[in-house]
Amino acid sequence: MDPSPPAELQGEPARSISREDMAKLPIRRYEGRVRLVATPGDLEEARSDLRQESIVGLDTETRPAFKKGESHLPALVQVATARAVYLFQLRRTEVFPVLAELLSEPRTIKAGVSLADDLRALKKVFPFEEKNMLDLGQVARRNGFEQTGVRNLAGILLGLRIPKGTKTSNWAARELSPAQIAYAATDAWACRELYLRFHNLGLLRAKAPAASDAAPGG
Repeated sequence: MDPSPPAELQGEPARSISREDMAKLPIRRYEGRVRLVATPGDLEEARSDLRQESIVGLDTETRPAFKKGESHLPALVQVATARAVYLFQLRRTEVFPVLAELLSEPRTIKAGVSLADDLRALKKVFPFEEKNMLDLGQVARRNGFEQTGVRNLAGILLGLRIPKGTKTSNWAARELSPAQIAYAATDAWACRELYLRFHNLGLLRAKAPAASDAAPGG
């Protein structure tokens, strides 16, 4: 059983967190099932799980650019369900139909942060028409939060600290390291957990406008 959240998280939450308070929080990584989708069996497992899920956490990773004018396409999509986190390497074109189906499924809420940027970049990799996207950063801003990134929101609402470690590593590598896998899975899991916390706190009343802002097509 998960421990009860701190008292301040049970009522009205704070709207910001200091660097000092963040540093006092326990470090937490996703500890559940992670599936790096690499075989037809993995792909079918992911498709089956995603089709029965009503809310997923969504995030992407892109190889960092270190030179002026340099940019890269997204290399990884992470999707968290209640049962697992699936990591889709975009060098594998066979994952495109499964991701496109998820992103365009109107019955499944896709929750993340800065989704408009992620979706714009993903459309350069494969086509889809997004539906039912929920940008948690926009929900946070509408509810008066001063900090709206995944890590700050996780500190404020979940009482945990997500390490930054491998953010600037090479996400386009053929083989991802255990540290990369843990980092990527944790971000998607945190997005789903944040959605659930917003929901439990009654802070999703602005859900529809947030979804339409994050995804004009949805």
